[in-house]
Amino acid sequence: MIRILLADDHTILRDGIRALLSRESDLAVVGEAGNGQVLLELLATTPTDVVLMDINMPVLDGFGVMPLLREQFPHVRVLVLSMLDHEIYVYRMLEAGALGYVLKNADSSEITHAIRTVAADRPFLCTEIGLNLLHRLVERTPIPQLPALQSLGADKRLGSLAAQAAGGTAELSGRELEVLQLIGQGFTNAEIAEQLFTSKRTIETHRQNIIEKTQTKNTAALIRYAMSEGIID
Repeated sequence: MIRILLADDHTILRDGIRALLSRESDLAVVGEAGNGQVLLELLATTPTDVVLMDINMPVLDGFGVMPLLREQFPHVRVLVLSMLDHEIYVYRMLEAGALGYVLKNADSSEITHAIRTVAADRPFLCTEIGLNLLHRLVERTPIPQLPALQSLGADKRLGSLAAQAAGGTAELSGRELEVLQLIGQGFTNAEIAEQLFTSKRTIETHRQNIIEKTQTKNTAALIRYAMSEGIID
């Protein structure tokens, strides 16, 4: 039996995942957490094989909780379940210690397969992320003559290419990256606050933090930065 702990701040999503997994005889949900801090507290008392975790959570988000989780519970495998599909998010979570990454729009069979794969201590990327990553790399990198398959070193090659794609980006949090994407789409602070279910003042703080971290001077420069890093098209 694979014991799973769900970490997501949306109760309705946790209910849906629990219902989905209840149909699988070898999968069992042993607990739920609405943020990273509660997740750590539950892991201290709840035997768990796989944490199925979102990135954007209050109090302590996915980026913040990963180092603590790897330090305190190194035996627990982490599978990210997120709507964020940019390779920067994927790279940063895998670099932090997550073993897999699957999108929330994946079908049920892919999610359950991802859980079983990660529980067996094997890495997993959902199909859509793999294809998106391949397309982005093809767009950015001239395709060399391919070497023999046995000399590729596939795992290291993928990590190296992802690192190259993400390497130039400032250390933005998951929420800051999300705000930056919405800024690039032309949304105002008030509109972003409404979409992210937070206050306008919070978004203004995020915007200022992003400007400072990226060393840009205004919104136009910020958008140019986001485009140059591939955060927005």
